[in-house]
Amino acid sequence: MTRIVIAIMLIIFSLPSFGERLRTMKVMKEGDFMSPPSIRLGSDERLIINFDEWSEDYSDLQYRLIHCGPDWKPSGLLESEYLDGFNIADIEDWAFSSNTFVHFVNYRIEIPNEGMNPLLSGNYILQIFERDDPDETLGEARFSVSEHSADIFGRVTTQTDRGLNTDWQQLELKLSPTDVKIDDPYSMLRVDITQNNTPYTTSTLRTPSRVEGKEIIYSHQPELIFKAGNEFRRFETIRTNYNDMHVDSMRFLSRNYHAWLTPDTERDSKEYSYDQTQQGRFLIREYNSTDSDLGADYVTVHFELDTPEAVDADVFVEGEFTGFRQEDAYKMHYDYNRGAYLLELPLKQGSYNYRYVAMPRRRNRQPDPSLIEGNKHETRNEYRVQVWYRPIGARYDRLICDETIYSKD
Repeated sequence: MTRIVIAIMLIIFSLPSFGERLRTMKVMKEGDFMSPPSIRLGSDERLIINFDEWSEDYSDLQYRLIHCGPDWKPSGLLESEYLDGFNIADIEDWAFSSNTFVHFVNYRIEIPNEGMNPLLSGNYILQIFERDDPDETLGEARFSVSEHSADIFGRVTTQTDRGLNTDWQQLELKLSPTDVKIDDPYSMLRVDITQNNTPYTTSTLRTPSRVEGKEIIYSHQPELIFKAGNEFRRFETIRTNYNDMHVDSMRFLSRNYHAWLTPDTERDSKEYSYDQTQQGRFLIREYNSTDSDLGADYVTVHFELDTPEAVDADVFVEGEFTGFRQEDAYKMHYDYNRGAYLLELPLKQGSYNYRYVAMPRRRNRQPDPSLIEGNKHETRNEYRVQVWYRPIGARYDRLICDETIYSKD
């Protein structure tokens, strides 16, 4: 049912173009902010997809689901094989922003719902488009559906095959099938491990180290070793009349509020300092609003990283709010007069985790936060472990396990 909300608009202005029509895309298991976007097949769990469109009026938006394998490529299955219901649905739950300087429409989708229910485990891409132009995808949301037909037990240690208490963390895993029979674990399984929900960190194991009875063991393989990284940085913009966490100053300029963060410095050469973070996530919140999805305004956030210019590398701000993507919108520019990297981003009020990542300009480049943030073996990291099973003759990969393991637990 559509939310009926009367919007009180204070100032109308032409919104700047940042190359994205849909903003603040959030995919979350209902009631579990810290969980990866994954639900169990056949359970009562639901996913909430929430996003905004900067507009004075709502759009006639629809969505569809694409079933994918572990690499997020379409599985090729028929819609009737992986979906109960029709594979085009209207986005009926929308509402205008309330008491905000930046006007937007907030949209909300729940999966599964009465008209659309995934039948198979796997990865899913939810594509959003206008009714009159279904071939033009405006945005995507990604989530997983797991069978939970196997249990995974693991631990994270700083005693690694590359040294003790250095720049690395290493995992050890034990897989125990419960509701699935795996005939040949050496050829039918794939294990993906992702650190802090950052796609470019994903490591894939194709073969277990050994099998002991019903337990399948993964240990002492290079794919189980990860850079330790560092705790995420944090800031909050839940109020505009007060300088919240890590905000140096906040003031209204012309059309909306601006927040200047306290200048950051590199942490590679500094000692480790613990900070309880959200593992890169963001949470929309406005302290005086009964519904922050509608009452949180967009604030222009000014990032500053005081450090010498990187040699042959670009610097980006990243977190869940950027999709951990190294795109031009998140690329910092170097100000030689100030001796610092600068970036302005319009972000909805809330609590944010972020970090700085260097992207070498050479070929085969790979983003690396540790060049600025450092590697501290004490860091509390989150490791998402997904186990895929594809028996001989099967037409798709079954996601039989999707669990999270923490260091320092």
